[in-house]
Amino acid sequence: MDLFEKRVRNLGPLGMYAKQADGYFMFPKLEGEIGNKMIFRGKERLVWSLNNYLGLANHPEVRKADAEAAARFGLAAPMGARMMSGQTVYHEQLERELAAFVNKPAAYLFNFGYQGMISVIDSMVDRNDVIVYDSEAHACIIDGMRLHIGKRFVYPHNNMENLRKGLERATKLTQQTGGGILVITEGVYGMSGDLGKIKEIVELKKEFNFRLLIDDAHGFGTMGPTGAGTDEHFGVQDGVDMYFGTFAKSMAGIGGFIASTEPIIDYLKHNMRSQIFAKSLPMPMVMGALKRLELVRTQPELRTKLWTIVEALQKGLREAGFNIGNTESPVTPVLLNGTIPEATNITVEMREKYNIFCSIVTYPVVPKGIIMLRLIPTAVHTLEDVKYTIEAFKEINAKLENGDYKNVAFADISNL
Repeated sequence: MDLFEKRVRNLGPLGMYAKQADGYFMFPKLEGEIGNKMIFRGKERLVWSLNNYLGLANHPEVRKADAEAAARFGLAAPMGARMMSGQTVYHEQLERELAAFVNKPAAYLFNFGYQGMISVIDSMVDRNDVIVYDSEAHACIIDGMRLHIGKRFVYPHNNMENLRKGLERATKLTQQTGGGILVITEGVYGMSGDLGKIKEIVELKKEFNFRLLIDDAHGFGTMGPTGAGTDEHFGVQDGVDMYFGTFAKSMAGIGGFIASTEPIIDYLKHNMRSQIFAKSLPMPMVMGALKRLELVRTQPELRTKLWTIVEALQKGLREAGFNIGNTESPVTPVLLNGTIPEATNITVEMREKYNIFCSIVTYPVVPKGIIMLRLIPTAVHTLEDVKYTIEAFKEINAKLENGDYKNVAFADISNL
């Protein structure tokens, strides 16, 4: 079969809905200043879908730093990969400051968080090594493991008994191969909002010889007394061997980093193919990240504002009888019972009648019969936003339970 014909015949689990969904349910266009309210299809909506946790996207100091860096350096500098011609003192400064903030000896920058995690996994393990990972690992972790030609064992989400069994199997195998063991978990799970059991995993180091890598994309800047992450929240920073963070969430930017020991960072910077053969992170991104990190460190009131909204939203939803799972982070899932067609009708009602824009998650991300409304509270939301949203959700849920959203097909958005 012709390759193009093959792909067009099978558009994939999301692509099959492209005609009904593009521009509304998928690839929607949010316009205007990034904040708690933005424009969608010409109308202002209350937005709960942006990982702008600390509200830095439009912070005046951030905007100023971004603009000044773009004017000073342009978007081209530095030219080339860092190993060849793209190294600067500012990249090195950002790495030192990131390492110090997350209490690690050294750090290295990535152009993109997703790409960075893939690169770390690919570089750290070979055919003799074994990976043991959580079943709800992010797609970037899964893609990184696809490059691993050795064994990998999965354990059910946060199930420490099964993790122990996986470590026992991995230990027996590496005793034969001479390899090592890498355990991978997330700090904050981006869909459910619950935390990886990092403290319990670190405790297992007393019984097993392994290294621990945590993906803390949603925890960096939001969790812990200083915002240094989920391992700081649990008080086990010394037990985490490799700490991965991204700039796309709390830092409201582009890029990411890995922090570890100096020898490991030195190894990675000379062996991660995606960084060796890719152009260096542009200067405006680096200078902007320096300013963002400064604000994360020096303005704890941003994190206080965030958690004020988080606690009000989650408390209010629970008191209203909604199931928000086991979240212990800002990520706030609202779990309802319903079908995919019902989810599309709910989405339209929320956006067109209540002017609320939030992410709707359905099967296969969540089990069949479940609809997840995923809310991301931020420091720029207000308590009025919270109150309005909870009241709207009450009305929507009553209609759902009454069968008002039942339909055999997607909601018709052709006239919206």
